[in-house]
Amino acid sequence: MDMEEHMTEERPSQIERPVGSAGNGVWGSDIFADMLRGLGVKYVALNPGSSFRGLHDSLVNHLGNEDPQMLLCLHEEHAVAIAHGYAKVTGEPLAVILHSNVGLMHGTMAIFNAWCDRVPVLIYGATGPVDAALRRPWIDWLHTCRDQASMIRNYVKWDDQPGSMEAALESMLRADVIARSEPKGPTYVNFDVSIQEKQHEKAPTLPNFARYQPPLPAAPSAEGVARAADLLKNAKAPVVLAGRVSRDPADWARRVALVEALGAKVLTDIRIGASFPTDHVQHRGKPAFFIDDAAGEVLREADVILSLDWLDVAGTIKLAGEVKAKVIQASLDYQLHNGWGMEHQGLPALDLHLACSPDVAMHAIADALGVGAGDLPETLPVKPALGMPEADAALDIMTLAGALGEGLDGVCASIVRLPLGWAGEAWHFRHPLDFLGSDGGAGIGSGPGMLIGAALALKDSDRLPVAVLGDGDFMMAASAFWTAAHYGTPFLAIVSNNRSFYNDEVHQERVAVARGRPVENKWIGQRIGDPDIDIAGVARAQGCEGIGPVFTAGELVEAVREGIELVRAGKSVVIDARVQPGYNSNMVAGLTRSD
Repeated sequence: MDMEEHMTEERPSQIERPVGSAGNGVWGSDIFADMLRGLGVKYVALNPGSSFRGLHDSLVNHLGNEDPQMLLCLHEEHAVAIAHGYAKVTGEPLAVILHSNVGLMHGTMAIFNAWCDRVPVLIYGATGPVDAALRRPWIDWLHTCRDQASMIRNYVKWDDQPGSMEAALESMLRADVIARSEPKGPTYVNFDVSIQEKQHEKAPTLPNFARYQPPLPAAPSAEGVARAADLLKNAKAPVVLAGRVSRDPADWARRVALVEALGAKVLTDIRIGASFPTDHVQHRGKPAFFIDDAAGEVLREADVILSLDWLDVAGTIKLAGEVKAKVIQASLDYQLHNGWGMEHQGLPALDLHLACSPDVAMHAIADALGVGAGDLPETLPVKPALGMPEADAALDIMTLAGALGEGLDGVCASIVRLPLGWAGEAWHFRHPLDFLGSDGGAGIGSGPGMLIGAALALKDSDRLPVAVLGDGDFMMAASAFWTAAHYGTPFLAIVSNNRSFYNDEVHQERVAVARGRPVENKWIGQRIGDPDIDIAGVARAQGCEGIGPVFTAGELVEAVREGIELVRAGKSVVIDARVQPGYNSNMVAGLTRSD
């Protein structure tokens, strides 16, 4: 059933409507606002700041807070995370405005996440007057930097601090084109407050936006495609590593058709979202942060491996052991590798590198092999791989998965986030929007914002946004849920509340064992208790619906069913699910592996 039929709350576009403005001249920031509208930006996520007070005024009084509409956030990191979640669904950027140096410093972790996850975000900054003679005492000096973008230059695709209105318009165009060009990523443009607040006699003619678009996808060489097709056609045990591919259903369908034509086995990665149907007969292993023994055996038996922008080819092959296969890589990711970060992972040994997006390469290889388009994936109800546990079973990471599946029975959902300890074999993904993947940078605190952004993007669809968040992730960004409640953004969040930063308990246990010290002390400095945090109460304090705590599988099923009805009424819903501490064995092994 279409979720929109159940919405009773006001949509974001219907609230925070300003009173009419008489215009009162043309200001620099009015022109910036017109540019944002011309670029097709739907929302601008921000936490207010005086450095962009001019642009804020223009969005409200010049544009009427519509196309784009502001999304008020209580922390800059949430603002960037919302844009990140939106881009994971749509592939298109939202705008974020960060106040001066202090707002940029707050947003850095979320910017790093977007960079590592290769998603487009249009980040705009502002600075106190560059001309020192124009600065107010104290505050403008604190909030002015010599080179503000230097704080993030190593993890954005491009940045600029234009010195005039004319230069700013070109910077906005360039930043948009670069952010949306493969491989995608965040860009940053910093506006001097003086340029924003300068009055103009008339507005300039805006550019023809249709002429400032990303380049057409680069095609692999004919020779490279022919070699790849020949290797795969003659392979006896081909394997496809389905990595950072598009969410386009047509690409998904062709990917499946190519795999079936080759008789290839497929591995997927839980860090990057759904890329191939996990209940398909050719899917092997399980989506995981680290490959399991079954996946390792598949790779050791392979004679040709096709990596479709797999996240970590070198590390995966290292974990598998003695892999003798020829490796074909289809990726443009090397274009973003620099000397600051190591998110590019190890350097893989390749027999053929197709320098293009993975989907372009996949289509070209399919064309060369005469493989047809395939059947588009259906939008289907969730399909858990685990059955419903006993109703009185205590919750752990496995019983939570089974109970969640039972509660969502018959519901078409998009799983936006899953916690570190989630077992990849617990759930099946059969559509590119069934699961959106992780945050990219492997920090904590991004989940709530990304859930809100994804829920905004899915609001007019027939999909129910669902996230399973860790309690640490929830608490670091709990105030993000106020933004969701304020703008009537429906979703269902289940907090897998083990009352611990359990990832570090795993590491402390490993250190204790290695040093012959008491494992029983691993919880100290990790457990979140004494007092326990009322997760549902925190959610209610932000204006959301809070349910729980629940302790058993049966209680969770009932809570999920109650939550679904509230979501269908337009509510943002948070369930506190008290789980026993623990991760799946594959995750524990990966976290503690030293070789």
